[in-house]
Amino acid sequence: MSTLKRDDDYKFLRIVDAIASINQKVNLFGVVIETGLPKQTKGTDCIWCLKIVDESHPSPGIFVNVFAENFEKLPRVESAGDIVQLSLVLMKIHGSEVYAIFNKKYSSFALYEGRDGSRFVPYQVSSKFHAREQDKKFIAGLRKWTISRQPETASSDSLSLKEINEGHRFNLTCKVLHICEVKEGEWMLFVWDGTDAPPVNVHTKLEEEVENPLPLQLEASPLSRDVLRTFPAVGTVLRMTPEQCNEKLGLHLLKAGRWVQFRNISFKVHFGLWCGILQPFSKFCYLPNNDNLVLQCQRAYNERVKRKWDRVPLSSFPWPSHITDTDYQEVPFVTLMDILCYPEVTAKFRCVVRVLATFPTHPSNFRAPCGTYRLRLTLEDPTARLHAFLYAKDAVKFFGGYPSIDTMIKLQNALLGVEEKGAEKPRNPPWIQCCLKSYYVDKTNIWGSRKYRIFGTQLIN
Repeated sequence: MSTLKRDDDYKFLRIVDAIASINQKVNLFGVVIETGLPKQTKGTDCIWCLKIVDESHPSPGIFVNVFAENFEKLPRVESAGDIVQLSLVLMKIHGSEVYAIFNKKYSSFALYEGRDGSRFVPYQVSSKFHAREQDKKFIAGLRKWTISRQPETASSDSLSLKEINEGHRFNLTCKVLHICEVKEGEWMLFVWDGTDAPPVNVHTKLEEEVENPLPLQLEASPLSRDVLRTFPAVGTVLRMTPEQCNEKLGLHLLKAGRWVQFRNISFKVHFGLWCGILQPFSKFCYLPNNDNLVLQCQRAYNERVKRKWDRVPLSSFPWPSHITDTDYQEVPFVTLMDILCYPEVTAKFRCVVRVLATFPTHPSNFRAPCGTYRLRLTLEDPTARLHAFLYAKDAVKFFGGYPSIDTMIKLQNALLGVEEKGAEKPRNPPWIQCCLKSYYVDKTNIWGSRKYRIFGTQLIN
């Protein structure tokens, strides 16, 4: 039968029959397999697009455009495979695509867990929703169907962060670690999958470090140490922002701590830092913890952190370049995220990093008029960036004394990845090992007063 009903005003269509009911208001049950990003319309409403399937139409499904007065009234699907109940949605067609429209004035929705054995109580409903005893029959039927033929959740063509590049649209499976408002009404996601994003060339000229130094992060202010401590110490934490457009996306509605697959997103490099770009047409779905791609990410990460060299950037294997040497060879490596989050000061560390910039920019200015070295290096690894200072005797050790300016320039070029006969070309700094120590510049012990110095490290001429 195409419908199941209690009486004439309470009947639900299968999706395949709803598709044939153009310009009619229908009631539907469906399994949510994907959602768009919530966004502000050009008017005053907000919209969220859901993609649903059922046994009659398991692929590719149909879209439901849900309109509401504000972001908070939109349906917030907890997981791919959950069930949505829709009442009085209008079926429309555009070109060859049939879709449903949820009208805020008369339509209603309810969301239920899709997992078999869950209660028949919705975890979110709209204001006009009225539950009926017969609802349980439809919900139970859909749950039974999802067991026998599980709808596709995560696409197998998903990338990991170690595979990203510019210029195309991709799918990305990752965990949302944090969501914050970087400007009024503008939100940024911080996502992670346990792998290292590929290192990128530095396109800025070294002289620009004076007026426009490379930023340590893309957000205007650094995250607090309390937030950073919630991040894994291994693997890149990628920033994700909306594309610069007129549409306002409701990223604050996404849930931190959940595994997600984003679809049709792109990647760009800003100031040498990877950034994920969310488009108005990008889609996403929450993934259950037992999804195959989620389990694959977790297994790969667990295997990585079991190894002796888990804190070493994957792209530095089999070993960092040999242009530096360090004391304390027996000390294991840590990541810059480890260092930023370490609770004690003073503390000493050994790490593998790239040197992106020096300040001052020319070796002739590395020493003060009194003859003492004083300079700042911008360091990065896959987890973070920080500034580290070279000062006095530590710098003497680093540079092997007081070499000539010509020798210093050669050392700096090797450190920064500058080609001797191609200074205008992008720089590709090598991975080096170095020792760092943390300290406070005053007695307040506040977040901003913690500094870092390089010690026990020497450039090899």
